[in-house]
Amino acid sequence: MKTSKKHLHTLTVTVAAALLIGAPVTAHAQQPAADPVDVASTDAIITAVYDVISGDAGEVRDWDRWHSLFADGAILSAVAQAPNGATRRVIMTPETWIERSGTAITRDGFVEAEVGRTTEHFGLIAHAFSTYESYRSRGDTEPFQRGINSFQLMNDGNRWWVVSVFWQAEGPGFPIPDHYIGTIGDQP
Repeated sequence: MKTSKKHLHTLTVTVAAALLIGAPVTAHAQQPAADPVDVASTDAIITAVYDVISGDAGEVRDWDRWHSLFADGAILSAVAQAPNGATRRVIMTPETWIERSGTAITRDGFVEAEVGRTTEHFGLIAHAFSTYESYRSRGDTEPFQRGINSFQLMNDGNRWWVVSVFWQAEGPGFPIPDHYIGTIGDQP
């Protein structure tokens, strides 16, 4: 059977509409309400993510604020290399990230500072390559690590949501290109 371009377009639109009607993106019922300032723009929500996880040793993090930034079903994942050189992706939810990292960053101190961002927008979605430097305290001058967080964001017509954060630390064979350092904030 020969399928026309018009038929394929109609089928694609129908499937997309059915997905949108049948599976709306919503927040968790028990999810804390976000501060409107935190979710007003892509710049604001990315800044809020860095702000929540950053603090000196002993500084308590606001995990309710953290949860308020993420869409239902959001994931965080890191590209990691094992000592044998094998590469793998470690996948977490916002809650399992807290379980894995929350105690350590509060105990030892962890400050992640954004040092560059490239953002692209289309309709209600945005993607940002956000270059970071990691420190143990706000007073440190040399980072112990650098890398890139890849943020995927969505606007539901009322606010921005983090859908995914996917990151890789800088390492041998993977230096951060200069063009990912410098410009920060929403760009057209």
